Amino acid sequence: MFRTKRSVLVRRLWRSRAPGGEEEEEAAAGEPGAAAVAEPRAHLGGGRGCCPGKAGRGGRAAAGAEAELKALTHAVLKRLKERQLEGLLHAVESRGGARTPCLLLPAKADSRLGQHWYPLPVLLCKVFRWPDLRHCSEVKRLCCCESYGKAHSELVCCNPHHLSRLCELESPPPPYSRYPMDFLKPTDCPDSVPSSTETGGTNCLAPGGLSDSQVLQEPGDRSHWCVVAYWEEKTRVGRLYSVQEPSLDIFYDLPQGNGFCLGQLNSDNKSQLVQKVRSKIGYGIQLTKEVDGVWVYNRSSYPIFIKSATLDNPDSRTLLVHKVFPGFSIKAFDYEKAYTLQRPNDHEFTQQPWTGFTVQISFVKGWGQCYTRQFISSCPCWLEVIFNNR
Repeated sequence: MFRTKRSVLVRRLWRSRAPGGEEEEEAAAGEPGAAAVAEPRAHLGGGRGCCPGKAGRGGRAAAGAEAELKALTHAVLKRLKERQLEGLLHAVESRGGARTPCLLLPAKADSRLGQHWYPLPVLLCKVFRWPDLRHCSEVKRLCCCESYGKAHSELVCCNPHHLSRLCELESPPPPYSRYPMDFLKPTDCPDSVPSSTETGGTNCLAPGGLSDSQVLQEPGDRSHWCVVAYWEEKTRVGRLYSVQEPSLDIFYDLPQGNGFCLGQLNSDNKSQLVQKVRSKIGYGIQLTKEVDGVWVYNRSSYPIFIKSATLDNPDSRTLLVHKVFPGFSIKAFDYEKAYTLQRPNDHEFTQQPWTGFTVQISFVKGWGQCYTRQFISSCPCWLEVIFNNR
């Protein structure tokens, strides 16, 4: 039977829909203790689920819902032009790894599914990424999107890989570890790199023959807003990566990748665990400086773990390690809160590097009380992001 190209594209898209949470469950299951904790869901009711995208329908009800979703999805896709279908299919099949154009559709064209009305961006995200998605407040636009920062527009981007799932700080993930607030104290040596209390400084040279500490503390240097160090266990690999652009991709293997490629660094670490985790970094993360702070988007297929002084209650004497599932974004750093924590009236305090302007990110493996790894320096592959506080 003869089929048009458009109908073939629609069929391929439907076959590429999200599987209903099984893949995320498998990714999370590789982490010890992951099954016993819950990622905070962005549902309107504030509930929690053991795994992202987990559904709980009966067989007959699920079949009916599947048929209704298929009919609605086909109706929406058949309205698209052939070029739009090709772009959407490229985005879905590459899982967001390829650079794809915005899918601009009428902003007011909501669709009804069951008893609920969904805006088109939410509907396509529900079909191709998160089957449990319910409301537009649960997602966040990426800065690469044309609709980013536009509150009211006749057209809105519906590319599901131009959005991320939002981690709500009002209901943070369970603490994987608690650290004393001594982490916020300045280091003893004013010339040392403001790295974590668990790692200390390094002696590697930055481009131009300058030491790392000179790169970080050169008077009046405002060209970079952060620098990134990549570590494998207790050894730093490569030089500090200085970031000038508002957005940075940090990845191991990313189609059309442009940014900090960890796969190009020369590592002498022969540990099988390090090599295994390194191969799982994949698309990695996207680090973005925005108006309200610095956001981290997990583009990989495995969880990442983040520790930041500004993610928690300022009055708390402990710091938490937060688990961020694939496809989720979290505001990892808040400049305004960091300056408050820095105690600006303390002259002696401000004359020395302060580790509150540092965020630590571990790929795949967590650390703390629920794990055999008590410190991040025991994690196979991790990042240290040091922000310019000038």
